[in-house]
Amino acid sequence: MKYLQLENEAVQGEAECASDAIRPRQPEEDRLAQLQAELAQLPVEASLAQRLSLLNDIGYILLDLERRDESWQLGHDSFRQALEGRLWEQAVQACDIIYQSEQDDAIKALAHGVWLAVTYPIDPELSVLMLKHLVDETPPKADAAAIPAAAAAYLVELRATGQQREDLKFFTAGMLAEVAKKHSEVVDNKDIFDFWVERLELNDPAKFLPRLGKVLDVLVPDAWWYDRDALRNELPAD
Repeated sequence: MKYLQLENEAVQGEAECASDAIRPRQPEEDRLAQLQAELAQLPVEASLAQRLSLLNDIGYILLDLERRDESWQLGHDSFRQALEGRLWEQAVQACDIIYQSEQDDAIKALAHGVWLAVTYPIDPELSVLMLKHLVDETPPKADAAAIPAAAAAYLVELRATGQQREDLKFFTAGMLAEVAKKHSEVVDNKDIFDFWVERLELNDPAKFLPRLGKVLDVLVPDAWWYDRDALRNELPAD
């Protein structure tokens, strides 16, 4: 799994940094130089999607190198272009880069990325990653911690297929179980877990998706970076 594997590697990298003040950077530096060369050499007829995919790959490498000011600026540049081009997966990647850059607008970027990741049928793994970030940012005892976990499981059922579906079902089931354990100390008891899910209405997307929207509204107390009503109106009719 590309996105969740990248996050695991980042966590492992942070652990290594804590135990080893000097971490080898040459592989990342070499990869960064390679990607920058590929971006510079893209033909003028290359699509915006190709350009932004490379740009976002560079952003993730900058995060690995802890060059957070640069990754933050790149993320915003990529997001603006992706929004204009209606390239939703690249837009969500850009929001993830801004969020992981840990600047003042990190949580706001996360909310924007989650809204897009739920609204549009992008790579389900990227949607799960953004919702996992939201779980991690929510106090574990709050009911709101369970909402993004339930949404992640729902999106996997709705959008994932094949082996990715099986992998993500396993991952999101574990994520929801971990939330239940922290929220209500539900441990390895299916009946109690099912009761917890029912009590919080996590088995009904008609209930928990609007609650997710309210959580996102709290995280963006001022102006959004895009007009959600206008984007909703652009969605194809069912």
